[in-house]
Amino acid sequence: MSRSDLLRPRDSDALRSELRRIAAVSGVPVVFGGEVSAHTLRLSEFHGTRTRGLDGLLIPSRSGLGGRVMDQCTPAAVSDYGSSRYITHDYDRPVLSEGLRSILAVPVVVGGASRAVMYAAVRERGPLGDRVADTMVQASKRLSQEFAIRDEVDRRVDMLEAHSQSAGSTVATEILRELHAELRTLSTSTTEAAVREKLTLLSDRITDALRAAPIDTDVTLTARESDVLAQIALGCTNAQAAERLSLRPETVKSYLRTVMTKTGTRTRHEAVVAARKLGLLP
Repeated sequence: MSRSDLLRPRDSDALRSELRRIAAVSGVPVVFGGEVSAHTLRLSEFHGTRTRGLDGLLIPSRSGLGGRVMDQCTPAAVSDYGSSRYITHDYDRPVLSEGLRSILAVPVVVGGASRAVMYAAVRERGPLGDRVADTMVQASKRLSQEFAIRDEVDRRVDMLEAHSQSAGSTVATEILRELHAELRTLSTSTTEAAVREKLTLLSDRITDALRAAPIDTDVTLTARESDVLAQIALGCTNAQAAERLSLRPETVKSYLRTVMTKTGTRTRHEAVVAARKLGLLP
């Protein structure tokens, strides 16, 4: 198991959370879904089902409604599952045994490929309605964003591990510092509080790992001050830091002035050095 495996939250937990949110917001009685691996969807998360017939069902690409959605990377629905000519009927027994008739399936697409599929269903014929569809699409977008951020974190941690095995401690330290700054940048690009919190915790762990010993100091930096200083430590100009953090250059300058006041320094370089000595920056 790699370090990134240990750090990464389970995607199934995020999927389960979104399914529960869909049920609560839309009021649809049955929601379920699963992750995609090797072009095969495995149903694993359920809310409102009465049987276990769908649990663990494996759906290859293009099979049934889910396989079609997974293959085409676009939502699709059937208003009467049993008689629909739009899909194959490989899974009629578990679906109809559950009593499901009208079903909407929405893929979670990352990098042009389906990573999961979510379903909403009722036991009556007829369309599910715009409210359910909108709720599902928004949930799909949130999951897509979260999975993409997690993938990027994994990629950078894997890069770090690869470099650490072949490079000296100085190079590894610089890579860790770059990774820290990138995590701070990623945390500002998501609107999901839970994802932002996880990314911040990861960056804090890097800071702790590079800290030689506990530092007794009353100096603290706000999250935004840390974000800005991390970019400056990489050699970014104010304009570059502003672009990466979606801030105005004047705002970056303001944060830097505050950091220099807190650390008793007069230049950007001095502020970075002081912050590292105080254990506020890796």
